[in-house]
Amino acid sequence: MKPTRGKTPKKTPRRPQQTNKARDPVEVYCRLRPASDDQTDLCAEVLSETALLLRPSEAARVNRIGELKETQHTFRFVFPVETSQKTLFDMVALPLVQDVIQGKNGLLFTYGVTGSGKTHTVQGTPADHGLLPRCLDVIFNSIGELQAKRYVFKPDKMNGMDLQTEADAMLERQRKLQQDLLVPPKTPTTPRRNGGDDWQNFPYVADPTKVETVDEDNAYAVFVSFIEIYNNYIYDLLEEAPTSAPSTPRAPQSKILREDTNHNMYVYGATEVEVKNPEEACEQLIKGQKRRRVAHTQLNMASSRSHSVFLIRVAQSPLDPEGEEVLQDKSQVCVSQLALVDLAGSERTNRTKNTGDRLREASNINASLMVLRTCIEILRENQTSNSNRIVPYRDSKVTHLFKNYFEGEGKVRMVICVNPSACDYEETIHVMRFAELTQEVEITRQKEVRFDTGLTPGRRKANQMFKEALEKFERGEHDGNIVLPGRPGYSLGPPWPCLEMTSASEDLTLQPLLQFLVEREACRRTLCEDLSRKHEAFRTQLLDLEKNNILLRQEMEGLQEQLTGKGKDLERAKKKIENLEYKNEVLRRTAQLYDEEKKEMESELKSKDHQITSRTAESRRLRQTMKAIEQTKDAKWEKECDRRMKQQRLELQNKMWVKDEKLRQLKEIVSSKDGKRRAKSPPPKPTAPPVRLNHRRSRSASGDRWLDHKPVCNLETETVLQPQLKKKMTVSVPDVKNIKKTDKYMLTHQEEDSQGEIETKLIKGDVFKSRAGGHSVQFTDIEVLKQEAPPESRKRSASENIEEEHSGDFTDVETRCAIAIEGHDRRASAKRHKV
Repeated sequence: MKPTRGKTPKKTPRRPQQTNKARDPVEVYCRLRPASDDQTDLCAEVLSETALLLRPSEAARVNRIGELKETQHTFRFVFPVETSQKTLFDMVALPLVQDVIQGKNGLLFTYGVTGSGKTHTVQGTPADHGLLPRCLDVIFNSIGELQAKRYVFKPDKMNGMDLQTEADAMLERQRKLQQDLLVPPKTPTTPRRNGGDDWQNFPYVADPTKVETVDEDNAYAVFVSFIEIYNNYIYDLLEEAPTSAPSTPRAPQSKILREDTNHNMYVYGATEVEVKNPEEACEQLIKGQKRRRVAHTQLNMASSRSHSVFLIRVAQSPLDPEGEEVLQDKSQVCVSQLALVDLAGSERTNRTKNTGDRLREASNINASLMVLRTCIEILRENQTSNSNRIVPYRDSKVTHLFKNYFEGEGKVRMVICVNPSACDYEETIHVMRFAELTQEVEITRQKEVRFDTGLTPGRRKANQMFKEALEKFERGEHDGNIVLPGRPGYSLGPPWPCLEMTSASEDLTLQPLLQFLVEREACRRTLCEDLSRKHEAFRTQLLDLEKNNILLRQEMEGLQEQLTGKGKDLERAKKKIENLEYKNEVLRRTAQLYDEEKKEMESELKSKDHQITSRTAESRRLRQTMKAIEQTKDAKWEKECDRRMKQQRLELQNKMWVKDEKLRQLKEIVSSKDGKRRAKSPPPKPTAPPVRLNHRRSRSASGDRWLDHKPVCNLETETVLQPQLKKKMTVSVPDVKNIKKTDKYMLTHQEEDSQGEIETKLIKGDVFKSRAGGHSVQFTDIEVLKQEAPPESRKRSASENIEEEHSGDFTDVETRCAIAIEGHDRRASAKRHKV
């Protein structure tokens, strides 16, 4: 039989805001955390049951410009440091539990700076439970005997509930049991932390509180879900992670928010687990706590890095007229919800010194808390000034998920946790301002939930009394005046008629009596036949159950053997896991060391890159400077060369003039025949010595290692000038290894000039290491060796020589000697001439 699907679940529909409806303010409570032994400078003090005093610390007075005064803040109630978890629960959370059992919604969240005791307030310790475990205790204490069988209520994945009959629920329980037996035991994995071990090892002590106002004619079921909001993404902490490989779990997938038919927000696809007692609920809590993201910071050893939300959903539906099973009408199902939210604490980066992922988590936490504050401010402004500004619920997953509560779908309460340490004064003062602002927001009061079924109240109790009386009657423990109450049984017809007989032969009286007895006998016979058929059907069902029981027993024996073998495999796997965990720990430490070395090398690389950049800029600047100097020197040398060339040109012109003058005089002397004394030749002007070029030392004379590259096609020359290299390596085809082993490079290149002679060029260069790790050659010099044949000349006869010698005008011996002999002083030659 399929589950009954009726109309929309009975929930309070979304209604527009109306000013004539009753409103309740958000109730804000304050709890002071005990100060540690080393904290002497405190900033918070309890003045009364509703007032708290904050005084600025000395550090805050020094760091902040201006005067800081003591401030007094008012709350619904202020709990001092000696307040127990029980007292806090009775005053804050117990009314919300009463509402959720009566079909109303409730929201309770803790707010404060990091390390102020929010998680301790919500969860507590194994010896002293917090608000969440006590809420579960009170719920199950109140509805323990009124719970429906498992799987009678079934979530429909759309924030509603489906109904099943007792028979369908029993079949689903059997299928679930068979699946659990067939599925092999999972390999135990290493949890993120052992936060739940203390809860598992410590005996569970329940809170005995009980709610009295419970409708006994309803059947109840409790479902829990546990989610976290991490970096503004929603993750299911109770979801079993799917595995892509036999031992490789996948990363958890984020969930999305959706709106149901009643415009209530819910987490689509979140796991809802039906629990029947507080122990099962706490198992789910511990399971989620192990998966929750917690990290170590400078201010808290176990700081919550996400907002956690624990949802308790109570589904209730009236019983059928007989008080036996749940009424199969989905429109009569009521689902109420109690949400307990542990908000992550606000942080300041200059105090926590967070970096990387911790810094990103802190920024997302602060952003979500800022959105919550903005929504509260706009709600207060809309209510006080009758404005209609849009509340930005969608800017954060926290406000978007619980926007229905602020719109009148439940009661909202807040617990402000305060750390009295003076170091947290600046953060605490912001929390106090937010708390005062929140108290001014009013929430529409939720309507009472009533079940108008028209059925007789007290059906469950009457059914129980009927079963107890029937059991006593079957055991024979009854007297003659017993009356079976409540549930009707079999009937043989109408009651006996009132007849009066005056004589034994009165037919008028006996005839109706006989007719009544015949009808009563026929009715009895029909009932007996019906009872026989039911007995036969029951016997058939019993035989089928017995066969199924035998088959299941045999299957169980086989599974027991498999379980024994699996147990041995499990022991071996445990040992293997321990070894792998040890290796994993070693690898983790090694990876941590490598990460530290990597960070150091990255920082060193950054510094080196900075140095290289600065050096590159410096070299570029020096290159530009040298280029400018080189251009200046080139221009200077060009001017100097021009000057010297002009000077040499003048000197040569003077020499030519002197020679021309001497030739003219010599011609005059030779051509004159009158014997007159010839004029004395003017002495030649002294000339400046020629410019002596700087001698350049051959680079091949150094002690560097040379790579002599001589192609195979080169020819050996017999020139006198040959390159002499002390340390050289001669190759015909060089490779990279040869270049790495040398400092200098020389290429011997031969080519034929225009006259057919061989011209040898020695191309020299330096070998450098390139930035990429290779080697490069920079050519710096070229030497040219050229061999030429002398020009052809014919021999002259002696007569031609004499004629040529005397054909000119050089007849003056003094002039000849002055011209032919270089380097003689003119004065010395003149003295010899005079002598």
